[in-house]
Amino acid sequence: MIGFKKKLPPEAGTDKPQTTTLTAAVSAPASTLFLSFSTKERVLFAKRLSFLMKAGVGVLESITIVRNQTKSKRKQKLFDTVAADVAAGGYLSKSLARYEPQFGSFTINMIKVGENAGVLSENLTYLAEELGKKQALERKVKGALVYPLFISFATIGVTAMLVVFIFPKIMPIFVSLNVDLPWTTRALLWLSEFLSVWGIWTAFGIIVLAALFEIARRLYQPLHYGLDWLFIRLPIVGPICRAYNCANFCRTLSLNVKSGVPLSESMIITAEVTNNLVYKRAYMDFATHIQKGEKISSTMGKYIKIFPDMLPHLVLIGETTGSLSQSLSYLSDLYEAEVDDATKNLSNSIEPILLMIMGLLVGVIAVSIIAPIYEVTKYIGAGR
Repeated sequence: MIGFKKKLPPEAGTDKPQTTTLTAAVSAPASTLFLSFSTKERVLFAKRLSFLMKAGVGVLESITIVRNQTKSKRKQKLFDTVAADVAAGGYLSKSLARYEPQFGSFTINMIKVGENAGVLSENLTYLAEELGKKQALERKVKGALVYPLFISFATIGVTAMLVVFIFPKIMPIFVSLNVDLPWTTRALLWLSEFLSVWGIWTAFGIIVLAALFEIARRLYQPLHYGLDWLFIRLPIVGPICRAYNCANFCRTLSLNVKSGVPLSESMIITAEVTNNLVYKRAYMDFATHIQKGEKISSTMGKYIKIFPDMLPHLVLIGETTGSLSQSLSYLSDLYEAEVDDATKNLSNSIEPILLMIMGLLVGVIAVSIIAPIYEVTKYIGAGR
């Protein structure tokens, strides 16, 4: 049982407010193991709360309605816990903070700012809009990668089928004639025999190594940082990654500044919602320099490899004119348009490379089959 003090309006003729104690049982946090909310679910959560609160529905009742509209039993339990916290007199943001991995620090901080400033419904509207734009940006990036991944898996699948199923049925004929096989044919014959015996174990080993690598990436910060740095420096994908991170940086920081969050705190929040460690460390460095009284634009000059030249210039204009939020909002739209254009051209850029690789693999297999046939023809001709 936890006690909460609730202030009541002052009595007539007195200046001191009365204080009464509200005692309520706060439920333990619901089990959140493997529980997650997608960006779409966060958007719907913010939209529903904003709509209900603008209609005059209280926070507790709004949470209850959202809970009843949720189909997942585990998520219903989560909202039951949040509703119990609010009913006990707690802040919504404080209750949601217990589920930061599910809702995200950006969502929680926007709700916290709205509660403190008395503009919760407006902040929820902003939050839904910004999360919706972020979701659209993620869809564009993921959609651009679908075609290259499909072609890559198709190429690997066709090659594996030829090597494992087709090639072994042809090669015994050539081997029985005792002709000299080309090195490509011998290599494919060895690969075919190896996969026939160890194929399943090889696939299992690759999956295990991939899982161990992902675990190491998450636990070992230098490896995570190095991979993130490599990813933003790649020739084709790198520019998209940089534009994507710049768009998220500008939009998140713009909304925080617009909501009245102090700039240094806004930068820390922006760092918390960023997955790329290269950018995360840069934002934390920005926050440190801001606390010393320096400007963001001056610190950005040290990170010219990850931030475009135009970004610090326009940020400086926003800082000088006192319109930083508007400048950042404009930049976010600009970089989102850049990501949109880049993702549209991604397939066209990668397609020739994929076709060359696919053609090379098919060519090697074709030569490996045709060359022995030529040798057999010479052998038969010599026999005659």
